Amino acid sequence: MQELIPVNITIGDRSYRIKIETGDEETVRRTVKLINEKLLEFKTNFAGKDMQDYVAMVLLWFATEQVKPVTDEGQASDTLSPAFDKIEAQLDELLS
Repeated sequence: MQELIPVNITIGDRSYRIKIETGDEETVRRTVKLINEKLLEFKTNFAGKDMQDYVAMVLLWFATEQVKPVTDEGQASDTLSPAFDKIEAQLDELLS
């Protein structure tokens, strides 16, 4: 087990001191940056009462991103399939 190091992170308007493994620091910092960017995006685009509303919106967005169905190519299957079908049909027409 690696040694845990203390890091300070800020999410929204709150600071947290957490302990993480040394190798996870970059990943944690990138994740915190993404969360704060999404907080700002939701705060700009949607009405909310307080920061807790925006944190809940980001949590829902993040959880939804994790459970989207993906194909072997890593893309969401429902977003690209119709476009590929149309291109394939056009190619079939050109080649026949």
